[in-house]
Amino acid sequence: MTTRQRAAKPLSIGARLRAGLLGAACCCALVPAAAQETPPRKALRVCQDPNNMPFSNTKAEGIENRIAELFGKALGLPVTYYSFPQRLAFFRNTLRFKLPGQDYPCDIVMGVPVGLDEVSVTKPYYRSTYALVFPKGKGMDNVASAEDFLKLDAAKLKSLRIGIYDRSPASQWLNKHGLLEQGVPYKLMSADPAQYPGEIVEKDLAEGKLDAVVVWGPIAGYFARRVKNPALVVVPLKSEKGVRLDYQMAMGVRYGEREWKQQVEGLIESKAPEIQAILKEFGVPVVDASFGVPTN
Repeated sequence: MTTRQRAAKPLSIGARLRAGLLGAACCCALVPAAAQETPPRKALRVCQDPNNMPFSNTKAEGIENRIAELFGKALGLPVTYYSFPQRLAFFRNTLRFKLPGQDYPCDIVMGVPVGLDEVSVTKPYYRSTYALVFPKGKGMDNVASAEDFLKLDAAKLKSLRIGIYDRSPASQWLNKHGLLEQGVPYKLMSADPAQYPGEIVEKDLAEGKLDAVVVWGPIAGYFARRVKNPALVVVPLKSEKGVRLDYQMAMGVRYGEREWKQQVEGLIESKAPEIQAILKEFGVPVVDASFGVPTN
């Protein structure tokens, strides 16, 4: 099965969403697609970010690429990609992009948070959570939970430089526990197409510019594994009252395409063991609904 890449030309510089989970959101108005007869599919056409590991890239190396290839094989279809940076208006420029007399360039987004209303969201295929990442040998080796971390000596906590993406649940968590001054904010949106979410882990944390980071679980797990020296520890964080940290992830299709959505959901169900194996391979901290549900 061959994989073909087709890059979309960005319409503007824009600001790229780089918090993994929150990167799926866009601010464009919703324009539902009309339900209609569709011709037989000749390919599984995937909308993706070209530089968003561990989720996707132009080399088809990410979690979502692997799942797309799994689905393509099950459908007996080649997989093609329509790439566009996950900036504002990502869905408008990918899943809902259609010029007069032309077809849509792609039919599915492989990773969107449950509850997103810009697309028709399928049943979820995994739940993950934000995670604390820190290097071994820096005075935190006994930390195995959020409670352990928060019980560290007050002077130690106050000395930490904790990397977070601004306006993310990580900043809310720090604020709740009186550690906001220890936070080192990174831009949630960047105009640099070469920037990717894992830099905060495999560059700044690994190089000692930060003492710890709090990031979305798949980013934490994947990039922590890539760093060999120093060895990095990943501690999944539970949602707390007023601070939600765990989220369900699903797939997104156009509104009005009911049969296609049902077909995708059938694949999510039938290929669940293979999907879970891919998530495990990439180091994603998968949690269940009992892990930590916020109470407002």
